Amino acid sequence: MPNATVTVSEFVLHCAIDKDKMTFTIVALALIYVVTLLGNLLVIVVIIINPHLHSPMFFYIGTLAVFDMVNSSNLIPRMLAVLLSNATTVPYGPCLLQLSVVYHLGVANGLLLSAMAYDRYVAVVYPLRYPSLVTKKTVCISIFLVNIISAAILTPYMVFATELSFCRTNILPYCFCDFVTMVHISCTEDPRHLTLLSSTTIATGVGELAIILFSYSRIVVAALKISSADGKKKVFSTLLTHLLVVCLFYLPLMISYILPGIGVQLSAEAYNVLVIIAIMVPPMMNPIIYSFRNKEIKGSIYRLWTRKRTTPDSH
Repeated sequence: MPNATVTVSEFVLHCAIDKDKMTFTIVALALIYVVTLLGNLLVIVVIIINPHLHSPMFFYIGTLAVFDMVNSSNLIPRMLAVLLSNATTVPYGPCLLQLSVVYHLGVANGLLLSAMAYDRYVAVVYPLRYPSLVTKKTVCISIFLVNIISAAILTPYMVFATELSFCRTNILPYCFCDFVTMVHISCTEDPRHLTLLSSTTIATGVGELAIILFSYSRIVVAALKISSADGKKKVFSTLLTHLLVVCLFYLPLMISYILPGIGVQLSAEAYNVLVIIAIMVPPMMNPIIYSFRNKEIKGSIYRLWTRKRTTPDSH
């Protein structure tokens, strides 16, 4: 029977995870989601209620927490529903919406991490000029630009996604709606779809990593000039944990997005695992790395839980 283009009104998500790993995956995802929500929500609340934390650095941290909460809530509940029922249907429109949120926040997170690394670079290398160079206004503008750039990069994906036709199946062997998987099951033979993915991933990934590594390398140079051994240890400890989050975010995503674009096919399970690591783990780790190690935030959390928040002088 010849292939005929089918107008798809919904997709069936079928998460390609081995049955013997299913229970572990469900428990792990549920735990990651709870920890991610509680950790990031706590960070946002603490920053809002403490006026001393209304500074550029904490505004970046709060924005990152919002991004992480939205991204996890966009993905994990749907993934758990897919895993618990083995397969679940998603209407075409909501599927494209989920895809767009995933890609928008993926790019936005990378750009935000770059802005945060540059912020720390200015704070460490040019401490006297920092208050004039990094203001609330410049932070707001940078966060606005992060979202504008992410939306601009996302637009071609949305155009290409609507061009895809489906004549064989509407089953996505994946845990959530994903552009690469959608291209693979479509009948549209056009290499530009995956080439776009590889080229934008390389361009944004390399550019963002370059800014992050440049900023951290300059911070390392500045740290080496610190005479105090404790001071050096603190800086290097912070940098290593930050780099861990950066690697967890970038490496799996770059592998999973670049390889299909250059013709290297990954198994459905390998692709699932790589993207799950990249998208799920950093949002859980970010509050620990960027917030709970911070003295001001730890003090605010302590006062919040002991009901000893600072109150205005009543004189």
